[in-house]
Amino acid sequence: MAVTLIRNADVVLAWDEAAKTHAYLTGGDVAFEGGALRFVGRGYDGPAEEVIDGAGLMVMPGLVNIHTHPSSEPMNKGLLDEIGSPGLYNSSLYEFMPIFRAGEDAVPDCARVALSELLLSGVTTVADLSVPYDGWLDLLAESGLRAVVAPMFRSARWYTKNGHVVEYEWDEAGGEKAMAEALRLVDRAAQHECGRLSGMVIPAQIDTVSPGLMRESQQEAKARGLPWQIHAAQSVVEFHEITRRHGLTPIGWLDSMGLLNGRAIIGHGIFLDDHPSTRWHTDTDLKRLAETGTSVAHCPTVFARRGITMKNFGRYRRAGVNMGLGTDTYPHNMLDEIRLAAYLARTQATDPRAVTTQELFEAATTGGAKALGREDIGRLAPGCRADFVLVDVTHPLMQPRRDPLRSLVYAASERALRAVYVDGTCAVRDGKVLTMDFAGAAERLNEAQKRVVAEAPGRDWAHRPVEQISPPTFRWS
Repeated sequence: MAVTLIRNADVVLAWDEAAKTHAYLTGGDVAFEGGALRFVGRGYDGPAEEVIDGAGLMVMPGLVNIHTHPSSEPMNKGLLDEIGSPGLYNSSLYEFMPIFRAGEDAVPDCARVALSELLLSGVTTVADLSVPYDGWLDLLAESGLRAVVAPMFRSARWYTKNGHVVEYEWDEAGGEKAMAEALRLVDRAAQHECGRLSGMVIPAQIDTVSPGLMRESQQEAKARGLPWQIHAAQSVVEFHEITRRHGLTPIGWLDSMGLLNGRAIIGHGIFLDDHPSTRWHTDTDLKRLAETGTSVAHCPTVFARRGITMKNFGRYRRAGVNMGLGTDTYPHNMLDEIRLAAYLARTQATDPRAVTTQELFEAATTGGAKALGREDIGRLAPGCRADFVLVDVTHPLMQPRRDPLRSLVYAASERALRAVYVDGTCAVRDGKVLTMDFAGAAERLNEAQKRVVAEAPGRDWAHRPVEQISPPTFRWS
């Protein structure tokens, strides 16, 4: 196979095996072939059919996003930015998100928009938590991303008839059927010809999945060697529902069933027993997460919009919890998510030392990889997959560049990205996605949102016009 060499890069953010973290390597070479890294270091003297001049570039590992919803979230742009149910502790899950769901015809464009945004922000691996739809696997293959297919299933749906009480409609047989379909889908993903798809088992939410289905689903994940993820400790409503049903916190209940372990990922994991909004009589949830090796997928943007935040990222890290990052919502920009996670953690702790850029970048790379059970992504080392990002360190927003990663995260963001490679193939070059029609999908999504807005009052329990639910920033005239 042909070898491609990036020669004499200004900086390579290379894996330091002794230190078990990344390190800045100046004047480095990166060689790859057949989708894998062959050499990372200085002075490569082997063959190379193609040579890329590394002058003015930083080569960094591709980002690993372990929690996102590409098939639905782009539709919510301009609608859910500033709203939450006041009678449901400002969550938008129960009253508003269900009324703005994309129709089947719009789902592929939702996904293409989200996946394009992810690529443009340096993501090379994504866990796609979606309700299954026709053509899903082929669309993920088309994107060029390394994708973890995570078809959600559940035993009940939630709804509200008044904006302050959440009710559940149970169909346990339907949940079993949905899980069987999801398992068939993840099995197909592993066999896809693109070679970049894998699977995850995901019972959707802790309050909508029966205990039996939860246990069974993790057994299926273990049998297949797959990660297992569930939304838990994601809202005050859910916390109270689980404590009402079981007399335990969401984290405590999962632990009582033996579902916290190194295979498990908790989507969000905000409302622990010591969170100020859900103070419980115990003080053990954080310790449980750490001692069982459970990972947490932290997605700050979607909660910050509603005045909600984890208490705090650095505290979880220091307790020994493996942390990963995700973009639960739009904009699907991992660099923005890293920056916001830093600012929120420091604000919540009232301490600029609460979390470091190193810790956050590790969460966005090796922490996410660990949660997915992989050691061959999220780092630049021989034998790992050739998933990496080329950053233009000469970009004005990168200056001064004493610490190029900080300049990228806190100033330049995706504007300084020159190219994104997944499995050795370029998927983004000079700010343009090469694998999908981003602009076309975005325009079609704009038209589809008009239809969703027209239909939303009929789905709302109070039949309110959208202008009342989500008033525009300024009056249209």
